[in-house]
Amino acid sequence: MHLTKVLFGESKLIMLLAISLLAGGCSVFQGGRSFVPREGDLLFQDMDGGPLCDAIERVTTGYLGAKFTHVGIVAKGDGGNFVVVEARSDGVVVTPLSVFLSRSSDSRQRPKVVVGRLSRRYRHLIPGAIKEAFALKGRAYDKAFVIDNEAYYCSELIYEIFLRANANNPVFILQPMTFNDPDTGSVFPAWQEYFSQLGVAIPEDKPGINPGGISRSPVLSIIHAYGIPDGWDEKTLK
Repeated sequence: MHLTKVLFGESKLIMLLAISLLAGGCSVFQGGRSFVPREGDLLFQDMDGGPLCDAIERVTTGYLGAKFTHVGIVAKGDGGNFVVVEARSDGVVVTPLSVFLSRSSDSRQRPKVVVGRLSRRYRHLIPGAIKEAFALKGRAYDKAFVIDNEAYYCSELIYEIFLRANANNPVFILQPMTFNDPDTGSVFPAWQEYFSQLGVAIPEDKPGINPGGISRSPVLSIIHAYGIPDGWDEKTLK
């Protein structure tokens, strides 16, 4: 999970949604769990995780204003079942899709998860990216949110595996991070305590990436919503 200062205007987000609906001929929201993902799909999740997640939501913007705090990539497990490779507090892990979807629910008990799919131009990178993701299984979680330290937070993992699959040319773009409350200009108390306990400097303005920023990337399209993440009005999706 991560933070960025770059936000999209709401009107532009609505325009992007309209374009996607015209191209696809149907609503992004298809309901329930009947949707079948593909390998390489990115799952953007709105997790209800306390003060740190709240702080992330305050300074990042996801597709159509969604408050995403987590992302993982869909792959096939050993038995051919769908899994999600993700970076969590216990490191880079492989999680059954059903477990991933069960973590947070909207008011109608649907997973607060939205699916992004790479454009055709980049889909040839998916096998390599998934191979890199499995190779990183067991790596530590990047508690300090620093790029290139052999540890990974959720969106950094996605950035890294596609970077490697694309001959070290970035597919997703790093942006300056902020840990400051936009209302006060001061560091969020939750982040102040977090980095103080960690014993490292707050990486303000250092390059990073976050789930919301990836969800707005021009290299992918939002194709499905299992449920409604915070920040979305379901009426706009029909």
